[in-house]
Amino acid sequence: MITTIMRSFGAIGLGLLALLFAACGSRGTRNRTNEMNLPPVILWAWERPEDLRFLNSGRYGVAVLAQTLVLNGNDVIHKPRRQPLLVPPDAKVVAVTRIESQRSKDQRPAFSVEQTTRVSEFIRKTLQLPNVSAIQVDFDATSSERRFYRDLLTDLRSKLPDETPLSITALASFCIGDRWIKDLPIDEAIPMAFRMGTDSVKIKAMLADGSDFRGELCQRSYGISLDEPLNLTFGTDRRVYVFNSRSWKETDLKALEERLGQ
Repeated sequence: MITTIMRSFGAIGLGLLALLFAACGSRGTRNRTNEMNLPPVILWAWERPEDLRFLNSGRYGVAVLAQTLVLNGNDVIHKPRRQPLLVPPDAKVVAVTRIESQRSKDQRPAFSVEQTTRVSEFIRKTLQLPNVSAIQVDFDATSSERRFYRDLLTDLRSKLPDETPLSITALASFCIGDRWIKDLPIDEAIPMAFRMGTDSVKIKAMLADGSDFRGELCQRSYGISLDEPLNLTFGTDRRVYVFNSRSWKETDLKALEERLGQ
């Protein structure tokens, strides 16, 4: 089985030979609803070895960092996942692409149509990975990068299968005062209520008082970190994504369930 999976990665050209799933599964389908046919809790699996075969697939899904794309001039530097990942045979997997921009003056992104097309192609290829049920983009777009990001997401949505959910991570500030994401062609924007920088105290106080993120796209899910306590009053109808600064262990799930009050 592992040999078969490794060959499939080579065939799609992603170079993800280190990404080993416990078994292959078919992609999920859904009606276009807020549920997106995904479990209520999604664990982010970042660039580290992860063995998640202990998960209950009915309750937990996995959002795996499949690749990082670096925008350099008019080029797109592709950095595939190098660390192994093991999941249950029936796990729902979200393929995450991280996008970063070179900041040096002579390497700033061109944000050309050609570059947008190449990034879109790289992201769409992750849909061919085993068990993938949804696509997610992680890009901390600055004000000058928003036009590119909107064009990218529009292109992605038009070329992905209609039943494939498309989500993005969102800085918490995007879902409070800055409404630029409100009409993006996506199924959910996940406000990350952790590592919030200078806005942290203000946003945490607002959420602790029972206030909510603004905009429908920001009210379908939210993101937290296992090592950063935060009192939230959201109901169980809202999907939660959870980041862990280390490889996931069964004991981490017990701590998470206590935190979620379930």
